[in-house]
Amino acid sequence: MPNELEGRKIAILAADGVEMVEFERPRDTVHDAGGQTELLSLQAGDIDARNHDLEPAGTLTAQRAVADASVDDYDGLILPGGTINPDKLRKDEAAVNFVRDFVNSGKPVAAICHGPWTLVEAGVVAGRTLTSYVSIRTDLRNAGATVVDQQVCIDGNLITSRSPDDLPAFCQAIVDRFANTPAHT
Repeated sequence: MPNELEGRKIAILAADGVEMVEFERPRDTVHDAGGQTELLSLQAGDIDARNHDLEPAGTLTAQRAVADASVDDYDGLILPGGTINPDKLRKDEAAVNFVRDFVNSGKPVAAICHGPWTLVEAGVVAGRTLTSYVSIRTDLRNAGATVVDQQVCIDGNLITSRSPDDLPAFCQAIVDRFANTPAHT
């Protein structure tokens, strides 16, 4: 259905080093389903994207600094990966607080690849079941999560996936979960 997400506004939180495909595919999926997205970052303005962590992939423009954003303005949150991006986010107090508040709000949060690193820093993975890129699974376990190796894992309001190879399943889960969340007013 092309309008499953009509009236829904989804935040995408990313910083320099974001994996371009993990930003673009979910964003395009939300748009194709009739939803809107807003890119948040550590500050408004351009951020550098990457392909495979190392290759420059152009710039993206963040519309708003995460410190100026409110969970109440959005119906869902997407945390793309890349190793540099979540490492920068997890060092920023405003980003970590935003992610923690979003998870605690009960609204859906979708994180792919290294994106769950920010969930770890926000202290919201203990007792939850998640998946991620293989290299951060020990971090998830150490933070109290149960880790599974599957394309997409849904635990309450958390949606996680392992890598760009899982984007089709991840994007479908995003639409399914975001469509079943009442639109913000």
